[in-house]
Amino acid sequence: MNIGDAARASGVSAKMIRYYESVGLIAPAARRASGYRDYSEADLHVLRFVRRARDLGFALAEIHELLALWRDRERHSAEVRRIAEAHVEALQQKIRDMQEMADTLQELVHCCQGDDRPDCPILDRLARP
Repeated sequence: MNIGDAARASGVSAKMIRYYESVGLIAPAARRASGYRDYSEADLHVLRFVRRARDLGFALAEIHELLALWRDRERHSAEVRRIAEAHVEALQQKIRDMQEMADTLQELVHCCQGDDRPDCPILDRLARP
């Protein structure tokens, strides 16, 4: 199947498929005599794996590791778990950071009169060093 069909079937855009090939995340597709890429069902399986991993927020380096482990039938699941646990912790830290930002902004919004006067605690806070 061509790259457009592979994109539709996997949920990964053609542009991202080319990018993943260029950075070595996925193997380059076979080529037809015409030079067009030709994707197999196995290629689609890999692309779907990558798509699901991206949907969970894994970085390309983590996906590269996960793909290597997925292909390694002698892997230890502890390695996969380590990657997933580290990712969960990173996500939880991002949630904490975002909650802190939301709380700070909510406090500033509460302090702002939102009237016709030029005084604004939101802008004052943003202007601080």
